[in-house]
This record gives sequence, C-alpha cells and structure tokens, in this order.
Amino acid sequence: MSQTVLIIEDDTAIREAVEVVLERAGLHTMTTPYGREGLRMLYERRPDIVVLDVGLPDIDGWDVLERIRDVSDIPVLMLTARGLEHEKVRGFQGGADDYVTKPFSNAELAQRVMAILRRVDQTTIASVYEDRNVRIDRTARDVSVGSDRIDLSVLDYQLLLAFVDHAGQVLSRGQLLELAWKDPLRIGPDRVKFAVGRLRRKLGWTGSSPINSVRGVGYRYQRDM
Repeated sequence: MSQTVLIIEDDTAIREAVEVVLERAGLHTMTTPYGREGLRMLYERRPDIVVLDVGLPDIDGWDVLERIRDVSDIPVLMLTARGLEHEKVRGFQGGADDYVTKPFSNAELAQRVMAILRRVDQTTIASVYEDRNVRIDRTARDVSVGSDRIDLSVLDYQLLLAFVDHAGQVLSRGQLLELAWKDPLRIGPDRVKFAVGRLRRKLGWTGSSPINSVRGVGYRYQRDM
C-alpha cells in the first residue's frame, strides 16, 4: 500500500510542485494551505509523514509542529524560506525530523522524504524497553531511572533511544547524528560530545555510566539485565 504524505503549504505553486514530485516517487498525497485544516486532516486520516511550511496564513508552522508533537510521533519535514541557523535549530528542537530551505531541488526533497520513511519502516521495536539502567515507555514517551521519572528534551530522548536500540554496539559520532539528529549534514559532530554529557547528567549517570566512551571511535551503551 502506498504511503501517504500530508503537505501543508500555502504557496500554491510550491504546494502543487511538491505534490507532483512526491506522487512521481510513488507516494499518495493530501494537501492544504492552512495549518488548522492540516491538523484536522492529520487526526482524521493519519498520514505517514507531514511536509510542513513554516509560514502559513492562519497559524504558523511552529505552532502546528508543537500540536503535532503533543499527540503524535509522525515524522515531520519542515519547509521554509529562511536559511538562518537558529531557525533550523528551532525546528529540530521542536521535534522536526528534517529541514529543507527554499528554494530546493525536487530531487533533494523527494530523497529526504523517502529517507525519513525508510528510517520509520526499519524501526520495528517493542513499545517498552527496560533494563537495570533505565525504563522507556515509547508509547507514553516516558523515561524512568529507578523510581525517578526523567524529563528529557526531544533530542535527549532520541539520543537515548539510539543507544538502547543499539546496545553493545560502538556508535560513531556520525552514526549518532544520523540516528538522533536525523541531520548529519547540518550539525557538526562536535555537538555529539556535549549532548552525550548532558544526557548522562540528566539520567544521573555520572561517574560510572552505562554510556561508555570508546576512545577515537565513539560511544557504546552497555545493557545491564
């Protein structure tokens, strides 16, 4: 069955061009120029991915993204005319899976959408992960260490999932960028070191930590059953 893309874009020419490109890639599309209507379509028809413009006539794309993340983990690719770094960071911190700046090539957009869908297809995992270090309820997006519930940002949560889903494996900084940031081309690998350190602190894993540094290579999560 063909996967479905919801396109929320107010520029008619861009919306129609995106629709044609993704239909040619074998995807089914739904379109709207309005954020509120896009949210209604999301709730009612449950697409596989959302292509979301930042500048919408009724509510802006940031508000739409926030409302999507309140109820769903559906992948979201942001479209915007802005090329400022802080706008990109805002998108990823808000839970976007990827970010394309206008003008963009049709081939690039199609490739990015298909790459996100492939990652989702490959993620067939149990809803609850638990070992002696941590418990993760993916459905509720709930993380606990012992009896303590831990509040994590979207990035911290994705980074933790990358580790537990690849427990025992050594992950390079580039691999972690791909798994957690979903954007290895725009975020420098030096960010990984700081993000891992922040995650350890939030989980109380200071001193002896199940996330081990492997000198010159990357990091490895050691499951404790």
